[in-house]
Amino acid sequence: AGLSRWKRIAPDLRGAGASSAPADGYSVARYADDIVQVLDTLGLERAGVCGLSRGGYILFELLRRHPGRVRAAGFCNTKAAADSAEARRGRDEMAALAERAGTGAVAERLLPQLLAPATFAAQPDVVAHVREMINRTPVPGLVGALRALRDRPDSTPMLGTIGVPALVVAGQDDKIAPPGDARIMAQAIPGAQFAVIPAAGHLAPLEQPLATSRALADFLDGLR
Repeated sequence: AGLSRWKRIAPDLRGAGASSAPADGYSVARYADDIVQVLDTLGLERAGVCGLSRGGYILFELLRRHPGRVRAAGFCNTKAAADSAEARRGRDEMAALAERAGTGAVAERLLPQLLAPATFAAQPDVVAHVREMINRTPVPGLVGALRALRDRPDSTPMLGTIGVPALVVAGQDDKIAPPGDARIMAQAIPGAQFAVIPAAGHLAPLEQPLATSRALADFLDGLR
């Protein structure tokens, strides 16, 4: 609602939301191609694309594979680097947990990493909402996403080549994509803007929607 001045598209990624959850076919490249198909279906040549977490990895892939389709880039709670060996092992462990014990077990493992302490203390509705989002994700979609993230390429070398207006948004208490790393990423993108959202972890738009929407709105206003 805070971005009502613009046409907004909130696509379901394959294996999430109301989209189908095939047993295979998951990669950041496939996700990016899916987004292009959405734009084609809607008759849109270009769009400002804001990617949160995994969405940021997909945005990098859009810029790599379909640069002409991106009018502006918003990187929210995400990072350019590929997974470390330790992080790749963690993805595999999480995928095995999902297959063995279901998405509820994954939710309990992930929640402390995703949300800021202030969110747990003051916003139990947000905690419940995120838990429910994870719980309703089909296991094949969750496992496919984890493996796609595990295998994504390192996008750090392309930061200096991004030629569209860009915004980098970080949560002050983000453990997965810390604000210090996000600032370095913003500094590497020519002309990029940078915003830190107080009292937010890895899901700033859910934890602090007003502040995050304001950062996005100010960025979009600058494109006019």
